[in-house]
Amino acid sequence: MNTPQPPRWAKTLLRWLHPENTIEEVEGDLDELYVYAYERSGKRQALLRYLLNVVSVLPPFVRRRPSAAKYNQPFSLSPDMLKNYFKIAWRNIVRQKAYSVLNIAGLSIGMACSILILLWVQNELSFDRFHARADQLFRLTCSAGDFKTAVSAAGMARGLQAQLPQIKGGVRISKPSPMLFEAGEKKVEEKRVFYADSNFLEVFSFPLLAGNAATALKDPGAIFITEEIAEKYYGTSDAIGKTIRINNNENFVIAGILANTPSNSHLQFDAIIPMKTMARWSQDIQNETWGNFNFYTYLELDAKTAASASAQQQLTQQIAKIFKDRGQAVKIDFQLQPLTDIHLHSNLQIDLPGHGNIQYVNVFFVVALFILIVACINFMNLATARSERRAKEVGLRKVVGANRHQLVFQFLGESLIFSFLSLVIAIGIVCLLLPVFTMLTEKTLAIHLLDGKLLLSLIGIAVLTGLLSGSYPALFLSGFAPVKVLKGKLRVAGGNLLFRNALVVTQFVVAIVLLVGTAVVYKQLDFIKKRNLGFDKSNLLYLPMSGELGEKKQALKASLAQNPLMENFTVISDLPTKLESGTIDVIWDGQTTRNQVVFPSLDVDENFVKVFKSQVLAGRGFDSAFSGDSSSYIVNEKAMQIMGMNVSNAVGQNLTFGERKGTIIGVVKDFHFKSLQYAMEPLILRLNKWGGVMVIRTTAGNNEQTIKALEKINQQLNPAFPFTFGFLDKDLDNLYRSEQQMGSIFNLFAGLAIFISCLGLYGLSAFMAEQRTKEIGVRKVLGATVAGVVGLLSRDFLKLILIAIVIAAPIAWYAMNKWLEGFAYQTTLEWWVIALAGMLATAIALFTISFQSIKAALMNPVKSLRSE
Repeated sequence: MNTPQPPRWAKTLLRWLHPENTIEEVEGDLDELYVYAYERSGKRQALLRYLLNVVSVLPPFVRRRPSAAKYNQPFSLSPDMLKNYFKIAWRNIVRQKAYSVLNIAGLSIGMACSILILLWVQNELSFDRFHARADQLFRLTCSAGDFKTAVSAAGMARGLQAQLPQIKGGVRISKPSPMLFEAGEKKVEEKRVFYADSNFLEVFSFPLLAGNAATALKDPGAIFITEEIAEKYYGTSDAIGKTIRINNNENFVIAGILANTPSNSHLQFDAIIPMKTMARWSQDIQNETWGNFNFYTYLELDAKTAASASAQQQLTQQIAKIFKDRGQAVKIDFQLQPLTDIHLHSNLQIDLPGHGNIQYVNVFFVVALFILIVACINFMNLATARSERRAKEVGLRKVVGANRHQLVFQFLGESLIFSFLSLVIAIGIVCLLLPVFTMLTEKTLAIHLLDGKLLLSLIGIAVLTGLLSGSYPALFLSGFAPVKVLKGKLRVAGGNLLFRNALVVTQFVVAIVLLVGTAVVYKQLDFIKKRNLGFDKSNLLYLPMSGELGEKKQALKASLAQNPLMENFTVISDLPTKLESGTIDVIWDGQTTRNQVVFPSLDVDENFVKVFKSQVLAGRGFDSAFSGDSSSYIVNEKAMQIMGMNVSNAVGQNLTFGERKGTIIGVVKDFHFKSLQYAMEPLILRLNKWGGVMVIRTTAGNNEQTIKALEKINQQLNPAFPFTFGFLDKDLDNLYRSEQQMGSIFNLFAGLAIFISCLGLYGLSAFMAEQRTKEIGVRKVLGATVAGVVGLLSRDFLKLILIAIVIAAPIAWYAMNKWLEGFAYQTTLEWWVIALAGMLATAIALFTISFQSIKAALMNPVKSLRSE
């Protein structure tokens, strides 16, 4: 038998008169009453009672209005209504102090973290955009096989401009050259000195504070210095026309004062010397060579070419053809690198130092968003956990005339007030932590609150946070059915609990992924630190043979040999961390095709193998007893393999490097002379005939005495030049500076993400314990122990954290493996790293929950059951 149902027109009337979302609950109650009346009084009486009930359950404000159409009038807000909403929201914040403190603390810390990260991201993305024609400036880079470099040949800037109308201008800049500056009693080695063409300031927009930009760099005896250097040597920025002595042998007249190099420029300099000065001794400049790649070449393209990727590709093909037509048989691929991409998109060799990494920018931008989301999740969780407390408020407001739009606006208004209060506190936190964060990132970061764009961005963050955190609670709370609320039948555990648990899981997924990221970064850095580089890097101190030391090499060696602390030394052309020379002009026995692989070279003396403790696999090292070693070579394993040789037959083979013919006398085990981000490259060792860098192996614990002895020797042999030294292991560590910074930042924000998540857990556990107060009292009366009650209250949260670990594991595994792919030599990502991160997150979470759990378990059951 079918259950009796009211006529369709009666239900339509109900829906028309009662358009609220609570219609479903009201309709169910009226259907039950209709069935009851139908069974006892018949259909007619049942219908009459149904219609009377339809009117009786409507809120009073509906019955007073002439029509239901008016009830559906558009939502509008008056100033009085807004004022009332603000008062209500503020009273709720003040009344619920613990709830408010937890929410504001979580949101303010989350906002502060996000603002700090976004300041760093903004700084990284702003590099080189201050130039007037930044979008038309490109750097010419090239690649030979896997060897990709930022430098090009001296003759290319002018030669290409003369032949290609798309190129409006070109400027060459040398590699940085450390020089000794002297003015009055000031005498300091400046490391950021460059040679540049006379049109340097026409292409770039570095501000010139004094001097003539058009003529200054045309005079080989002139120099541009920055404002900082002028004040350093002369005590004032007004140094035009004054003389500065360089390297104790040449005087330069200061023809221009440049503003200090902007921190967001990839080109960082303290002085610019005209390229004409370099032309006095550089054969590359004099002959405008196309074969030696030693200069950074910047090209200004016309607007049409600069805006078209296909036009740029066509231009690089034309450049390659011109290069080939110049008689260069080597196959080189050329690229045009946008100026604004240099800082974040350069993974090139022989490049300027200090570049960033777009991968890290993307990672930390996502981290900023996730931390903000974690903070918003706290608000959602705490708001929905308190939903039963505000249910009657919602019910009463609906009964007296509030519609859902108004309630949504009220709750969103509350969350926006929370958000803007948190923003004010967050700005204070940012101002306090910015100096520390600046030291950590080694960036010049500042927050200018009077900057319109920044202010709008901060307000945008606050509004976004308020809407994001308040949207679900507003929709959820405004949807309560007034009939069920006021009858006490409201149950909010179902979908609300599921959503809240999902948010908790999301929080801990983010925190665990960040913890794994921190662990993997430090594991990789530890792997790099402990990896066998092929030589012993410890206790290697070096002394650049600048000034008169190069001319007094034999006297320097004699002085070192007499000192027992420094008797183990060698002279090499350059440090392994700065090795830049190389060529593809290499010929060997059995070669069938022209070589296209770049072979770096290093000039070493007879003590190299002994000092660096490298391993000779075949043959021997250089020996002063063999006069023919001046035309001999030692190769590493990689070079031997490329040449198609092996350990048993490599020694004795003929090898021509450049224009010098010789013989291979030894094979050394591969040793890393570049960052572990690069795969092992071939290397050819030649006998050092001129100098470069003196490397001394000190004995452990005697570094300080060795440095003092070296300083004394330098004072005797090189009095006009300051004493400079360094440790090779520190230079190697600096190759991974950005990775170290990434690890530190990850560590900081992973800890903060955990802290914010625990704030939410603390609040949730407090509300859960409060809701189950009577249950706990009954359990204790029936004999439950404190440990049992703590376990009962912690069990649900523990399940959520275990789910978070399961979800976070594959995400962290994939993300960190992608990061490790950037290293040619990498650590392994083992399961215990993720397990350890999960265990740490679990321990911290349980420690947080235990406060409320133990407090609830220790409560006197008499108090909790008194009202029963």
